[in-house]
Amino acid sequence: MEPVGERAVVLGASMGGLLAARVLADFYRSVVVVERDELPDESAQRRGVPQGRHVHGLLAGGAAALNTLFPGMLDELVAAGGHLLDGSDLSQVWLRLGGHDLNRSGAFDTPIGSYLASRPFLEAHVRQRVRSVDNVSVLDGHDVVELVAPTTDRVTGVRVADRATRSERELAADLVIDAMGRAGRTPAFLDAHGYGRPAEEHITVAVAYASQLLRIPAGTLTEKLILVGAVPERPTGGALFACEHDTWMLTLAGLAGHEPPTDRAGMLCYAAEFAPPPMIAAMQAGEPLTEVSRYRYPASVRRRYDTMARLPAGLLVCGDAMCSFNPVYGQGMSVAALEAIALRACLSHGSDNLAHRFFQASAKAVDAAWQMASGADLALPQVQGRRSVRTRLANRYTQRLLAAAESDIVITEAFFRAMNLVDPPSRLLRPKVMFRTVAAQRRRRPAAAVPTAQEPTHA
Repeated sequence: MEPVGERAVVLGASMGGLLAARVLADFYRSVVVVERDELPDESAQRRGVPQGRHVHGLLAGGAAALNTLFPGMLDELVAAGGHLLDGSDLSQVWLRLGGHDLNRSGAFDTPIGSYLASRPFLEAHVRQRVRSVDNVSVLDGHDVVELVAPTTDRVTGVRVADRATRSERELAADLVIDAMGRAGRTPAFLDAHGYGRPAEEHITVAVAYASQLLRIPAGTLTEKLILVGAVPERPTGGALFACEHDTWMLTLAGLAGHEPPTDRAGMLCYAAEFAPPPMIAAMQAGEPLTEVSRYRYPASVRRRYDTMARLPAGLLVCGDAMCSFNPVYGQGMSVAALEAIALRACLSHGSDNLAHRFFQASAKAVDAAWQMASGADLALPQVQGRRSVRTRLANRYTQRLLAAAESDIVITEAFFRAMNLVDPPSRLLRPKVMFRTVAAQRRRRPAAAVPTAQEPTHA
């Protein structure tokens, strides 16, 4: 296939940046990934990914996209110590959402393959794959100084600086992708060049994490994943995920200013308010392998590049630079993978009007995840954000859905498919799902069947 351009430059070796680089390698003669950090060769924490010390998962929709970009990657992750959850044994998963323990018996009709491992582990495997692509090079230890645009209608490259020597140079490019996360430069660049900033949607969640890597004695748990979400009367929660090399990641979370403690006794007391007995037992028996790490996330932000009337040629945005999600829902890496698939589809039709086509295509993946995450956040009265009538009605319906998912495996599977970005949230409104949800409500006591308008949602 004839290349659509000579060189593409990706700013940031985040998961979004790495996946974009893999796609670009099929359409440009050379691809350069610019990264501020000195990148390790192996799985290791790094300064540019502070959330790497906390729970991570690869949702099924993102996992499928990752395997499309890197055939055999999922088998490689499992062989190296990652964990597959595919719905073939629901006893491996304990989800307590909206105050409901979802069904834990039986198996789904269709596998839904999500993957558990630490963020450094996942990123290292993707980084190794990207580095093995012949026409991709990584320029780490470099800062981005500015985008280069001799005229206002096109970006022609980027100026970078070596962090060690402070020497600067310009990288010419037919395409630059901003994958620098929430601190991306594109909004300010567009404003300075007469395009204006993209409209933004904000939900102030004020999430605080306290996490620690543990080694838990064999036989303590039958589960591989335990997750407890917040509820209106208790804006706290936590998770315990199996990771590689027989380790476990424990994360305690609080929203709207609620801060989990970092001492062992305090963490146990904090978790005792919501955690199921197996999680408490594992925390008591676990051997700490790291210090407790904190992480604070002020607000979810979606930048609506898809609604801008004008955009310069030669510039795209992906990953958290486009939309940063409340990390509680584990959507970021998966949405980045789906955006990479959208980028590949757009480039297969050439580079004309690429920005408009890509932002429209990627908005479909972002929409589904944003809809689920924002709905769940806005179900908590402590979270700041606009609550439309549609959101309030969705919350009421989803609370009934979660109640039905306690015992109805068909509802549980439908919810898992939406939560894992396999199906859009609208699939939860199919007649079959709605009928079973209503039927389950009628079987419950009347007092238990009438939720408040502020109860949590994930749809």
